[in-house]
Amino acid sequence: MGELLSNQVLWTAILASVLAQLLKLIIYYLVERRWEWERLAETGGMPSSHSATVAALATGVGITEGLGSAFFAIAVVLAIIVMYDATGIRRAAGLHAERLNDLFEEFRAVFEHGPRPEPLKELLGHTYLEVAVGAVLGILIALLSFSLF
Repeated sequence: MGELLSNQVLWTAILASVLAQLLKLIIYYLVERRWEWERLAETGGMPSSHSATVAALATGVGITEGLGSAFFAIAVVLAIIVMYDATGIRRAAGLHAERLNDLFEEFRAVFEHGPRPEPLKELLGHTYLEVAVGAVLGILIALLSFSLF
């Protein structure tokens, strides 16, 4: 248990994820002037917590194991897959949900006396900018974490 609690790579990645989620909440407040606490648990939005997490993980592994290690290679490949998925498949699913929700609004009169479908979750993936900011955030958090501790 002591090894787990002292695993700086793991805790740095978790810290990056938590800080990215907190930043989403703060950014949303600054833009919309209202708190939306659900942002703490949502996917999508600025910055990408997925990207921050895997970038912090890869950076931490690179610092501890070396940039030439197989562990670093695995962490980088994982990070690339996660970030590609965030901007590709999950982003496309979010756009599809947005368009379907628009259709539901247009046909609201049809559904007025019948069943009303629940709106689909639209904020699923990330733009390239959100992923890039998340990755930079994760790298910076890892570099700061490893330089302080």
